[in-house]
Amino acid sequence: MKLYDLDLSGNCYKVRLFAALAGIALERVAVDLMGGEHKRGPFLELNPFGQIPVLDDAGHVVRDSQAILVYLANRHGDERWWPKDAAGQAEIVGWLAVAAHEVSDGPGRARLADKFGFPVDKAAAEGVSARLLPLLDAHFARHDWAALGRPTIADCALFPYLALAHEGGIDVTPHGDLCRWMARIKALPGFVAMPGIR
Repeated sequence: MKLYDLDLSGNCYKVRLFAALAGIALERVAVDLMGGEHKRGPFLELNPFGQIPVLDDAGHVVRDSQAILVYLANRHGDERWWPKDAAGQAEIVGWLAVAAHEVSDGPGRARLADKFGFPVDKAAAEGVSARLLPLLDAHFARHDWAALGRPTIADCALFPYLALAHEGGIDVTPHGDLCRWMARIKALPGFVAMPGIR
């Protein structure tokens, strides 16, 4: 399986993290975003949206980090990471949506501004983060994991941009239960880091 990848992308890291935790081998193919490789062929044949990550599993192409997590957990993982029952799947998908929206729009977007100099609304990202972090902290005060009482792909989806929040000037340290959840992820067998993960 080939993962079209960028070291500094939190979305790509979600996939690498889950693959490492689940023991799934990936062949990483670096994509030159600064050179615009993702905005021209042949990459656009893989993903017309011009975004990474993209997974190519023997010709079956999956785009979007959340979709890749679901695909890998279904095809190569086991029910610990992605259950078969509708209620369990819905609980996880709810957290995948939080990762794709609030976490991305808050800490993720703030990181785009500070680390990469993207022209984004930093104040709006800080506002989203200010609303999000107490909600997550309250959840992890009651639960060790995002969903189902065990590590799942929900944790892999949420973790990167929260662990990288400091690169966008977002301080998560006042939220002790959230920080303890991040420490639990780092203690999982097979955990791999990325640049910027403390």
